[in-house]
Amino acid sequence: MFDALANRLQDAMGDLGRRSRLDEETVTRATREIRLALLEADVDFEVVKDFVASVRERALGQDVLKGLEPGQQVVKIVHEELTELMGSSDSKLAFGRPPTVVLLCGLQGSGKTTAAAKLALHLRKHEKKTPGLVAADLQRPAAIDQLEQLGRQLQVPVYRTDTTDAVVAAREGLERATADGCDVVIVDTAGRLQIDEALMEELAHVRDAVKPLNVLLVLDAMTGQEAVSVARAFQDRIAFDGVVLTKLDGDARGGAALSVKAITGRPVKFASVGEKLDQLEVFHPDRMASRILGMGDVLTLIEKAEQAVEQDEQEEMEKRLLAGQFTFDDFLASTRMLKKMGPLKGVMKLVPGMGRQLEGLDVDESQMGRIEAIVLSMTPHERRTPHLINGPRRRRIAAGSGTSIEDVNRLLQARKQMEKMMKAMGKGKMPTLPPELTGASRAKRGRR
Repeated sequence: MFDALANRLQDAMGDLGRRSRLDEETVTRATREIRLALLEADVDFEVVKDFVASVRERALGQDVLKGLEPGQQVVKIVHEELTELMGSSDSKLAFGRPPTVVLLCGLQGSGKTTAAAKLALHLRKHEKKTPGLVAADLQRPAAIDQLEQLGRQLQVPVYRTDTTDAVVAAREGLERATADGCDVVIVDTAGRLQIDEALMEELAHVRDAVKPLNVLLVLDAMTGQEAVSVARAFQDRIAFDGVVLTKLDGDARGGAALSVKAITGRPVKFASVGEKLDQLEVFHPDRMASRILGMGDVLTLIEKAEQAVEQDEQEEMEKRLLAGQFTFDDFLASTRMLKKMGPLKGVMKLVPGMGRQLEGLDVDESQMGRIEAIVLSMTPHERRTPHLINGPRRRRIAAGSGTSIEDVNRLLQARKQMEKMMKAMGKGKMPTLPPELTGASRAKRGRR
């Protein structure tokens, strides 16, 4: 996500952040690099021009040039401007008297039907709502079947109507969902391969029939400025309230996310960051700006960790870590928690300072399975007291887990490093994850 943009901006800001004195030439050089980075990221030209002008004006202010650590102040300015560009503050869904209707619109192929299911899961999990899905996409033959299949996976009711009229399907679906006690109803509407009058007219009729409190436009982030053009066209005809960006995990540039708010005035409310149904996140502009500038995203990391582990288990582990203990039971709990939190490399990037460490690394997700097999081959006593694991025990553990003695030795060493890392983090030092845990290896570097 945003890798290319993040690398370019971090390079442009890196030298600035270390400077104790600034002059106009230095700021001009840095803003030129920022402009090129944003243009390469497929950000709208007018948006780039305004952004760079604002950064330059603030960076050349007397308070910055004559203040302490002016380089760091400029980095702060860029962070604030990025946050403002993407929406300044979180924009949540509005909830009114039940049922709250959410209407999804967008072009065919933008991931709208999957986004509807992801949103239903998010609302049930995080907002404690009882969602229902209404199938009103009558243009794509497989759309209703797809929605029903997703609904079965999530155990969310899907309401379909045997009709060729989208307005009838939407109205009757809403009535049935209301009768069943759904307090949020998500209506999946038809898309087209391109903007056309028939699409807009049908959407307007469906909107008038179900009177949604939230109209969300689903955009494919990987289409860059084309996504912004689509947003403009929908804005002219359908007054949408916010945007759901799909496929953001595959977008290394970020042009759509950085442009859409400035162009349409409508915020990004949600971002799809993976193919799994639980990989829909509330879009936080300030956190995204921190990720782009390599500052990590500690708040999101904490939220993911809290969702992945039970409260009593979390408190028990914290007590042991504060006491300077890190057993293999803790190790096993940690790896299982990481697996629940999502793709390992994505989780690691949320740790401040880890972005550059991961550059050029291949992270072996299957390593987690090997670690679990080795730990489960230990006796409960061995897991609690790792220092007892001698040569014969290592051979037995390796045979029981289908791995080698070298694999067992590496894991024993990684546990020691993790223990040191936890102690270092407790003292405020920057962490470095052991490669034995991640399976990370230098890609195409020729290193051994």
